Amino acid sequence: MHMTTRLYRRKAYLDKMRPFVDDTGIIKVVTGIRRCGKSCLMQTVAEEIIERGIPTKNIVFIDLEKRGLRRIKTPDQLEATIEEHIPSKIKGTIYLFIDEIQRVEGFEEVINAYRTDGGFSIFITGSNSYLLSGELVTNLTGRYVEIELFTLSFSEYLEMRTYLGKPQVPQTQLFREFLRYGGFPKALEYDDPQAKVRYIEEVVGQIIDKDIRSRHKIRNRSTFEKVMTYIINNFAAPTNLTGIAKYLRNIQEIPIKRETLASYIELLVKAKLLYRCDQFDMKSKRSLQGGEKYYLADTGIYFARNINVTMDYGPLLENVVFTYLMSKDYRVSVGQIGKLEIDFIARRVDEGYAYIQVSLSVADKAVEEREYKPFSQVRDNWPQYLLTLDPLPLERDGVTHRNLIELMASGSELS
Repeated sequence: MHMTTRLYRRKAYLDKMRPFVDDTGIIKVVTGIRRCGKSCLMQTVAEEIIERGIPTKNIVFIDLEKRGLRRIKTPDQLEATIEEHIPSKIKGTIYLFIDEIQRVEGFEEVINAYRTDGGFSIFITGSNSYLLSGELVTNLTGRYVEIELFTLSFSEYLEMRTYLGKPQVPQTQLFREFLRYGGFPKALEYDDPQAKVRYIEEVVGQIIDKDIRSRHKIRNRSTFEKVMTYIINNFAAPTNLTGIAKYLRNIQEIPIKRETLASYIELLVKAKLLYRCDQFDMKSKRSLQGGEKYYLADTGIYFARNINVTMDYGPLLENVVFTYLMSKDYRVSVGQIGKLEIDFIARRVDEGYAYIQVSLSVADKAVEEREYKPFSQVRDNWPQYLLTLDPLPLERDGVTHRNLIELMASGSELS
């Protein structure tokens, strides 16, 4: 493996990966939206392996989207390619990294064969949920671990700016930039705002072409585009499929069945352009049908498709809190308690609940009352958090009030 300049290291994900790096019995599956940094993460894992004294010849990298390898579509071709890349007479564990493996239908049987043979620590990446929809899930339960990668968090955004030698700027200004241009790592390299936007537009275009259209026959591309535009433009809003279909019929003059609409949205979710956040009834402790919200993988997607729009902080702040919680391995739902809503209920394995309200400010008394009212209906003792951009915390009713920019900049846990 040829190593280039040392890359920016995303510590939180390397921490998640390290326990499994030398485990030849566990396949490491790295998922995430296209261009979120999966390849770079794998390269930094390889850097750490080399720093431990492992010979570079024991590290094999195969990128199935590179020129010369894009023709590989079958399991036999994949196996032949792997064999071509493995040096002869090699001793010790071989660390096998395969990028964008979902391009090969039936890749699972090949990967499992190498896992079964032993001597291989296997890492694979993919840009959509189909990576975990086949044999890998049904036949390899307990033999793989998924590490889902998100675009840069705000703390990573700040760290990478320093790594790139960008000039120091007030943190509040950088947070506004982060909301507008998002956290695609490559976009951060560009200083020109229009270059950032064009880059993100290109990423979205690749997702549509490579992760959606190449896998699915979409009869009416124009209708699909309209549905995608509607969902992106209404991120963080409660979704009603019947209402959306009615809007498209009556306003846009696009006849669409509810089932088709649902399938189009599901394609966007599987491509990891969107994340679905279901409603959760806090009294019965069950998920509810309907009224789910969709959050963007990155807020830059919205602004790349909507030029010269003003900052609507409500949904933007919700979106960055949602992805922050997801990156911390929380399961996230919208809380429903009677007729009131709590922005997020966050749950993590072997932990209880956390209740979270997100608001630009609670300086206005009416807004303060609105944000606190759902908390007053909660009958258990799990922690409650109010996240705002207000500089000073509000002490009230046992709710932990935190400044959202400070929380995001620290990269710390809620508590």
